[in-house]
Amino acid sequence: MVSVIIRNHNEHQYIGFAIQSVLDFIPNAQIIVIDDHSTDDSLDVVKLFTNRGDIKVITIDDYTPGKAINLGVQHSKYDTILVLSAHSQIVKLDLEYVEYKLKTYAAIFGKQTPIYRGKKISKRYIWSHFLEGEYENMISELEGRPFLHNAFCFYRKDVLLEHPFDETLPGKEDRYWANDILKVGKSYLYTPTIGVNHYYTVNGATWKGIG
Repeated sequence: MVSVIIRNHNEHQYIGFAIQSVLDFIPNAQIIVIDDHSTDDSLDVVKLFTNRGDIKVITIDDYTPGKAINLGVQHSKYDTILVLSAHSQIVKLDLEYVEYKLKTYAAIFGKQTPIYRGKKISKRYIWSHFLEGEYENMISELEGRPFLHNAFCFYRKDVLLEHPFDETLPGKEDRYWANDILKVGKSYLYTPTIGVNHYYTVNGATWKGIG
């Protein structure tokens, strides 16, 4: 069983794709939408799904990425947690494999295929990290630090309760968490055996400089 945390701020264009993909790939998932006072109709989109599963919306004040995830963890019911971007759509998932690997690893993140306005783009800059082989404790040569990405990442709840995300950071909370988790002797895994389509959004931090 999996609790899925989706952070939302005006993500009306793709949040329906994200939720539908969870329903398609993760039976009986708990879906927790952490909403940063959206002013578009994204919550109306979320409501379309409320009769199809365990879905709740929690409004957050003074948003930061880490604070939103930590809040979702506090409301999660299950021992496996997926942090999924509101503009990512699951396209490949072997949940049994993920849960098996989580017995060894504190976190497992999957392959992302960048979709820029309908077009699959070349994997430069950050996208170059999403390779075809599995890597333990991936280090980014581009960023000069451990690399983990919260657009599509599974965690053990007990690990996140013991090692929550830094709530003061405006971004890259995943990289800082990976760095800290290595310091306490834990490991994380990248695997291309699970994957999402990651869609372009104008304000998405991952997309800076793209297009």
